[in-house]
Amino acid sequence: MATEGRGKGSGKTQTGGRGKRRPSGRRMAGRAPQSPDRSLVARQAALSALDQVLRQKRMLAHLPQAAGLAPPEAARAMRLVMMVLRHVEPLDAVIAQFVERKPQPATLALLRLGAAELLIAQEEAHGTVNAMVTIARGSRRTERAAGLVNAVLRRIAEAGAEIWQDHTPQRLPGWIGGPVKKRWGAEVLRAIEAAHEKGAPVDITPKQADTDLPGAERVPTGSLRMVEPGQISALPGYAEGDWWVQDAAAALPVRLLGDVSGKSVLDLCAAPGGKTLQLAAAGAQVTALDLSDTRLDKLRQNLLRTGLGAEIVVGDAFDHADGPYDCILLDAPCTASGTIRRHPDLPFVKKWHEVEELTRLQMRMIDHALTLLKPGGRLVYCTCSLLPVEGEHQVTAAVKRHPDLSVLPADAATLGGDPEWASAEGGLRLRPDFWPDRGGIDGFYMACLVKDAAAA
Repeated sequence: MATEGRGKGSGKTQTGGRGKRRPSGRRMAGRAPQSPDRSLVARQAALSALDQVLRQKRMLAHLPQAAGLAPPEAARAMRLVMMVLRHVEPLDAVIAQFVERKPQPATLALLRLGAAELLIAQEEAHGTVNAMVTIARGSRRTERAAGLVNAVLRRIAEAGAEIWQDHTPQRLPGWIGGPVKKRWGAEVLRAIEAAHEKGAPVDITPKQADTDLPGAERVPTGSLRMVEPGQISALPGYAEGDWWVQDAAAALPVRLLGDVSGKSVLDLCAAPGGKTLQLAAAGAQVTALDLSDTRLDKLRQNLLRTGLGAEIVVGDAFDHADGPYDCILLDAPCTASGTIRRHPDLPFVKKWHEVEELTRLQMRMIDHALTLLKPGGRLVYCTCSLLPVEGEHQVTAAVKRHPDLSVLPADAATLGGDPEWASAEGGLRLRPDFWPDRGGIDGFYMACLVKDAAAA
């Protein structure tokens, strides 16, 4: 077994620690420094991002763009980061077979990335191992472990696919996995974890329902799903504003409102704006409200690109007193635990104690939204969460708090969904393990609440 600072590979023992140190690169007097090896730049950026997620507990979406990265390098770095985050535990299980004790964090990050490239991406072994060793030697935190990195990755490469084929998918943290298992059982929990490992395809909502897109297939709910990944802005119809990116699950809550043409609709917590675009395309008079002016910039850009119109309001939802509105869409702040297949950093950053605070906020937002709704109006409540406490339980509790409120039972079939989506209280519950042969779908909950017309 190899140890930190000592490794075995090709019959030789690599040593680190005190004594002579192998230089990371030669510098000859009078010779100008060489430009960085571009093949290493994406890997180094990926390692930096992984450190910020796993050690500093920062979401990927909140990280600044790495300086000096060309678009192809940035794209590759992100692919590497996502690949590692989806497989941290199984990668660690592989690495543990070749070390006597757990390596230091910086060294472990190198081994995770190298192992992911070898086992998952199936990159060429010689280039991958050399790259990881070069990066190790170039950092004071890992230079003494270069031999270990070399030895472990070589042995993983020699073991090949056989060492990976029976791996267990990344487990959900207990605060998510526990409620999921309690509600749907261990088998469903494992299926959801397997869906998270596979990642998510790109879904598109067309402005006109009958719009097609080369390279995309239509899923039963009407969204277009890209068969092969590619540069979004280069696809036909992007510049013309014929469509926007939106997961198939996220496109369904608007449809629960029914015909909104000519109606006043408040989109609470509107950013990044996919549902606002849907409402505007359906002919609604939309007010899009969000606390974050920065996050609303994406909506402004898409409104301009698509030629659609909406009134944008920057402010706190609880301060909003306009209306009353015919319809309200409340996509409430939540744990986003239903989106892990596209945001694998989330389980490493979010914590269980956020759940109670979020559920209190959701309850208050439902109550406030009802004060802005006309008698006889419809309120669609939805969250991109797997937790019943953020979905089914909120709707059941809201109906108990408000005698003039009822649930309009949702019919999954009319939306192109499956009967198993139906939830007992009348909403729809979507899970990542649904549609396994179609590429899956985000975890989502939605329900349509109707305010009694006699309530005035």
